[in-house]
Amino acid sequence: MGRNGDVVAIIGRANVGKSTLFNRIVQKRLAIVDDIPGVTRDRIYARVEWSGKSFYLVDTGGFPNDDEPLLDAVGRQIARAIEEANVIILVIDGREGILPQDEKIAEILRKSNRKVIVAVNKVDEPMHEHLIYDAYKLGFEDVVGVSAEHNRNISNLLDIVVAHVDEETVEEDEDDAIKIAIVGRPNVGKSSIFNALIGEERAIVSDIPGTTRDSIDTVITYEGKKYLLIDTAGLRKKSRLKDDIEFYSLLRAERSMDRADVVLLVIDVTEAVTEQDKRIAGMVFEKGKGLVVALNKWDLLPEGQPKLGDSIIKFAKEQLYFTNDAPVITTSALSKRNILKIFDVCNEIYTLRQTRIPTSILNRMVRDIVSFQRLPSDGKGRFLNIFYVTQVETAPPSFVFFVNDQNLVDKPFERKIINELVKVGNFRGVPVRVFWKNRR
Repeated sequence: MGRNGDVVAIIGRANVGKSTLFNRIVQKRLAIVDDIPGVTRDRIYARVEWSGKSFYLVDTGGFPNDDEPLLDAVGRQIARAIEEANVIILVIDGREGILPQDEKIAEILRKSNRKVIVAVNKVDEPMHEHLIYDAYKLGFEDVVGVSAEHNRNISNLLDIVVAHVDEETVEEDEDDAIKIAIVGRPNVGKSSIFNALIGEERAIVSDIPGTTRDSIDTVITYEGKKYLLIDTAGLRKKSRLKDDIEFYSLLRAERSMDRADVVLLVIDVTEAVTEQDKRIAGMVFEKGKGLVVALNKWDLLPEGQPKLGDSIIKFAKEQLYFTNDAPVITTSALSKRNILKIFDVCNEIYTLRQTRIPTSILNRMVRDIVSFQRLPSDGKGRFLNIFYVTQVETAPPSFVFFVNDQNLVDKPFERKIINELVKVGNFRGVPVRVFWKNRR
């Protein structure tokens, strides 16, 4: 199936500069960098774009010494990284040369049938270039000397990486299909809804949280429209990830969201809306996807209490206030309550996400705001002036406002503008992007 980015894993023994290299590539200090060997114990990942291609870069813990107590745990996580990755960057310390552990890791990687690029780190200046020659003994074709700390040859390394990263491909079945990712915390009934939607047992349904490790794709047709359903593993907080399998389940779930047009967030109605549910909804909006909320297991609520159901829906909407009034469906996979309604609502959100508002309507909105709203100022008598606005993208809808000084725009006013755009375009459950640009 099509994918938005392969996985590139950084592997190597402890204290060779893997986390520094990771941070240099993603240009953020996401991994802890310390001179103490073995400080990175868990993996961390980020989406990277280079030369028109995208991939997920994964930082792993250092390969442990034989006498380290974490040998089994860290060794397993590296084995999992090798299994998941399409490309591997093997980092060695050029100053120290090839050590027995480097050779041991190289032997494992040679058996993995993965593309391996050797990054000889700490090659800070041209005079240190000779340090890379020993690395060819490890048996890999691509060897590049880099300095993660001094940003030397990082672009060369990335050029080699993306040469082995697949272009984003799309299967024929996906071309005209509305892609729906089914996400949520573990054990909220995602797989049960998935099975109810496709009418057959394609995903394992179990009361054990976290059964679904991989994303499962199914293309179906409903009322003449084609849908690609993506059932994903449950999303837990990263701090609660118990093992490397759950880490990659989280990574796959996020990749599934990247591929989707609309995300169906499944919430267990008996547990209301949790902080994790809100975090997942926020992630959907950050990725620019449409959102539909399914309050699942509705059949478990006591019968004959309609006010209870109304109060639960109201509470859910209040907790998810930042989702532009995303539609909420009450569902039960067991009784099939509102299961087919999911298609109709997701189709509606998909259409809204593709909506383009005429410039004339947008500028009429701006005139109304300017007429009735006090515009932000610098406190010295200089006010924001909006000249005109235009929509530059759909999916998600994105707008550029041309102004006299973009620095005068404050967060409350931007939020006001977004709310007005949501009203004008009826963008419920659809994120709206706003950009400010000086006319000159």
